[in-house]
Amino acid sequence: MLIASVITALGPARARPLVAAPGNNAVAGTWRLLSYTSTTEKGEVRRLMGDKPTGFLTYTREGRMAVVITAEGRKPFSVNDRVAAPAQERAQAFATLVAYAGRYELSGDTMTHHVEAAAVPNLAGTDLVRKARFEGDRITLRTPPQLTGGEMVVTELVWERMR
Repeated sequence: MLIASVITALGPARARPLVAAPGNNAVAGTWRLLSYTSTTEKGEVRRLMGDKPTGFLTYTREGRMAVVITAEGRKPFSVNDRVAAPAQERAQAFATLVAYAGRYELSGDTMTHHVEAAAVPNLAGTDLVRKARFEGDRITLRTPPQLTGGEMVVTELVWERMR
């Protein structure tokens, strides 16, 4: 009876956009960052994380995600203690890191990251919406215009599925 009620409520079958939900394998797995570019309103391309940043993005079948991106050429702390390291070193490490985790949804070409924990406290509790483009084993995520380093930029991240 319950199944019949659900089928009736859903109505006739029709094509729906790809929606990532528990059990969906469309994006599940780990992705390695290939490029990270930001384009200003004037069309200038910036590589704020260097030419070869390191990054990993993981999506689970259960609808969870986590991302870590570090800039190219990060310098180690002068002491092996993240709390006791000089404030300037800690500030530089923070400025060259992107890290957050939470839930995700993919609907058509829109990827939404529902941030629950983040290196930047202001991101927790927000939704980060990206346009997603899939090409083989690659996914490109593009942000809407956002303030970064005092300029409005659109950031594009190209990821490759790891095997």
